Amino acid sequence: MKLKLIFILLLCGWMFIPASAQNPQDMYTYKQIGNKYVVSIQNREEIVKALNAFCEERGIQSGTIYGIGAIDELILRFFNPQTKQYVDKTFQEQMEIANLTGNISQMDGKTYLHLHITVGRSDYSALAGHLLAATLNGAGEFVVEDFGTPVTRVYVPEIGLNCYKLDE
Repeated sequence: MKLKLIFILLLCGWMFIPASAQNPQDMYTYKQIGNKYVVSIQNREEIVKALNAFCEERGIQSGTIYGIGAIDELILRFFNPQTKQYVDKTFQEQMEIANLTGNISQMDGKTYLHLHITVGRSDYSALAGHLLAATLNGAGEFVVEDFGTPVTRVYVPEIGLNCYKLDE
């Protein structure tokens, strides 16, 4: 009897636990101005995840992204052309985004963001590279321009990179 009661209570409790999937609108706010969007990403959000969700929600298939902000965790990638492999490095400290710039395209039917970032450290030195992930710790202000037409990428084995395929 007690076992049944515990099971029923646990089952009822699970019904009230919120789903873990995050609503994209909770990650950012935005304002559209022509074919551009001013996007403010919420504090503590991961930038690449939020920008990808924004592009998916708005149906943006190609364009540019630029922005500034403050972060406290960063994963950079550096491409080694000899090995055709990326080397990732994580940094955990407060940093200012001096510049984030990149482009939006499609690869295998999915949104593909190619982003680079330059950040300033507290000792006024800088880090830069291909942005894999960064968590906001402060403001995150971005501009997304929608080109209004699809641009696709394909993997080019000779160089080991995903490159534009513009002859479609």
